[in-house]
Amino acid sequence: MTTSAAGQPLIPQPPATVTALRQAVAQIAPVALPAFARELDQAADQAREGSDLAPLRRFVAQWAVYVHIQRQPHLAQRLRHLEDSAAAGDAEQARKAASEIGRILDDAHAVLTSSQR
Repeated sequence: MTTSAAGQPLIPQPPATVTALRQAVAQIAPVALPAFARELDQAADQAREGSDLAPLRRFVAQWAVYVHIQRQPHLAQRLRHLEDSAAAGDAEQARKAASEIGRILDDAHAVLTSSQR
């Protein structure tokens, strides 16, 4: 992963398009590219089967949030720590970690939604 100077994002937030998000993932988290491709294929299949673009919209929204978080190393590290805590901790620790994970994801959704207006 590329490093950032003084806590700055590694890259600007890309537009919420499949191509731009794929390029961003390749740059900041190349290990996630197989999951990106697999989930894109699944979303495209679901969209085609249901004659509905909702699966593709969900895919783009989910990966835009992923990129938003991963382009900020401190936030990505915090999320990984919380995920580990939720998996390895007792019930109370897992609940607290899950709550904070939810806040991080909600904040990312809010930032992305407000930037699209």
